[in-house]
Amino acid sequence: MIKELNEYYRSQFEPALIEEISQVATLLEVPEGQELMKPGQYIKSMPLLLSGSIKIMRPDAKGDELLLYHLERGDTCAMTMTCCMGNTKSEIRAVTETPSKLLMIPIGKMEEWSSKYKTWRNFVFSSYHARMMELLESVDNIAFNNMDERLENYLNDKIKILNSKHIYTTHKNIAADLNTSRVVISRLLKKMENKNKIKLHRSFIETL
Repeated sequence: MIKELNEYYRSQFEPALIEEISQVATLLEVPEGQELMKPGQYIKSMPLLLSGSIKIMRPDAKGDELLLYHLERGDTCAMTMTCCMGNTKSEIRAVTETPSKLLMIPIGKMEEWSSKYKTWRNFVFSSYHARMMELLESVDNIAFNNMDERLENYLNDKIKILNSKHIYTTHKNIAADLNTSRVVISRLLKKMENKNKIKLHRSFIETL
């Protein structure tokens, strides 16, 4: 585990902190589509994402979900940290978008390390800031952009996260992430294809 920690966090954490993380963290390797967190669940550990991508979604009373942001390599979840610090129940759902590798940090270490290691405090604050900026971007996207623009932004984000111009997903899944109907997404994707922005295949979308 030390090797992986040094590979991903050597530039952020001092050696003593990396050593402590290696002693208390649990390494998880999870497949695509695995639910890591659900609403109403108490959080007992905080994730550090070593590889892969995780979707953070907010469900409503009807069971629909809105995509808030993605976590990628080196990230942690600000909402998980908030639940950990306040010992409150989760109000989000976290699902792996790609096969992922995580380190789970016991919540008891968060406050201890915040007073002991400046690099850990900086990491926590910068994580809060990054997630807040992504949340604001999501709010702006919903409030000020029409569905055409939201869909295009969504596909651009997917390209960056997956590092591929081939997006393996379904129209239904995209509709769920954007909180709209499959019919609307299918129509807009066809419109994008007619404009030569994408090419639709049976099991994936190719961005042009």
